[in-house]
Amino acid sequence: MSADLEGSDALGFENELWASANKLRGNMDASEYKHVVLPLVFLKYISDAFEDIHASLVSRGRNPENRDEYIAKGVFWVPEKGRWNNLVENATDPSIGIMIDDAMEAIERDNPELRNVLPKNFGSSDLSSRILGEVVTLFGNMQSFGDEDARSKDVIGRVYEYFIGKFAEAEKKGGGEFYTPRSVVRLLTEILQPYEGRIYDGCCGSGGMFVQSLKFMEAHAGRVNASVWGQESNPTTWRLAKMNLAIRRIDANLGESHEDTLVNDYFPDLRADFTIVNPPFNIKDWGFESLQDDPRWMYGVPPKGNANYAWIQHYLHHLSPQGMAGIVMSNGSLSTTRKEEKTIREGIINDDKLDCVIMLPNKLFTNTGISACIWILSNSKTDSKFRSRSGETLFIDCRGMGSMVNRTLRELTAEDVAKVAGTYQNWRSKDSFDDYEDERGFCKAVTTANEITEHEYIIVPGRYVGAPPLPDDGEPFEDKMKRLTTELGEHFAESRRLEEEIRKNLGDLGFDF
Repeated sequence: MSADLEGSDALGFENELWASANKLRGNMDASEYKHVVLPLVFLKYISDAFEDIHASLVSRGRNPENRDEYIAKGVFWVPEKGRWNNLVENATDPSIGIMIDDAMEAIERDNPELRNVLPKNFGSSDLSSRILGEVVTLFGNMQSFGDEDARSKDVIGRVYEYFIGKFAEAEKKGGGEFYTPRSVVRLLTEILQPYEGRIYDGCCGSGGMFVQSLKFMEAHAGRVNASVWGQESNPTTWRLAKMNLAIRRIDANLGESHEDTLVNDYFPDLRADFTIVNPPFNIKDWGFESLQDDPRWMYGVPPKGNANYAWIQHYLHHLSPQGMAGIVMSNGSLSTTRKEEKTIREGIINDDKLDCVIMLPNKLFTNTGISACIWILSNSKTDSKFRSRSGETLFIDCRGMGSMVNRTLRELTAEDVAKVAGTYQNWRSKDSFDDYEDERGFCKAVTTANEITEHEYIIVPGRYVGAPPLPDDGEPFEDKMKRLTTELGEHFAESRRLEEEIRKNLGDLGFDF
């Protein structure tokens, strides 16, 4: 996404809050500064939520130090040392960083689910105690993030998500690896429609795929009925994910710590209903030497120098019998002719696992200029709930979609997401298949036996959907052809005249040919 929240999601103060917080970082790199700001946003939220319940208990004459009262309302217990007001009161103290570390440690000690999650290095941060205190004061002057109304509107979740996006944009290629554009996440969830079940992301980053999936459930089913499983190799990003999910009280199994998913799969026996993922593109060093006999390589061992087909097979391996996967990949995965990769791609297609391929517009990602696509894989193409799509694949080319939000960044609009997801759902559904039509330059349903094999298993959507039709200018075809051939004849005549003139001039200079 653009880092700005879209449409009705905007809260009205994120831009001002970001501008103020960002101004304070001075020369500190965004990649470091995010690990100062985001944990403080988290700390303010859990403290605000605690204080809201605390005040309510006091007003009703009940014991405000009874932990069970907070647990019953899904609010973290915050010991006195961890309460935000204490930090605000001491914001100008030179030891404010140490006080924040103590607050984080106290909260972890009393909330086992946060153990080893919260950073405790503010006392040794490169950010001066003066600026750190100003950041604390800035957030202290904000409205409460934790009162019941704010929690119901997911204010902190949206502020947190907004900041993650802005940091990804600020870091550019240097550190946005944990961030998938929000419009791409929305597209994936609208295509897969995870109403309930087990959701898995082995490259979960800051947890955005989970958040959007559960929002989809809540919006369409009125409740969340899911179990969430994830893994992340970057230790600081793993902590961001734990905080991001904890803010929303999403109970997720992200393992005991960070870990490389390909080298050490935390959940080898997991079979998920949905895997919704954006793995890192074109990773060269992925553990090839130690994974030769891995059971995940159903269609062949991926090549040593590129992990793309390791990721694709990893997520196929983790699908339940009715499961579906949405995987963001680099476009090179669609057409690579490297022997190992082509063999794997042929196996996946011949085994009828490829449901849909979507070519994305460029400039969607803050952290890479590589063009991207989406693979939709399915174990349920003959599921009785849907139209049988056996032997058939849908290709969608949406490179012409999206709008530029600045000079370098594009986002898919809500209308774009609705059109792409609607096209897929119409093609997939028994009830609305009559509404599906191939559209030149945009979408086409093809069969493996004929078209895909004819194209030697290259699955670039443009090969199948063709070029979009030229706009109709209202001129009858016969009249247009007469006009164009007349103009062409005139150009040929002028070309001959110029040729003779050049020959004459060269002859006058003694250069005949």
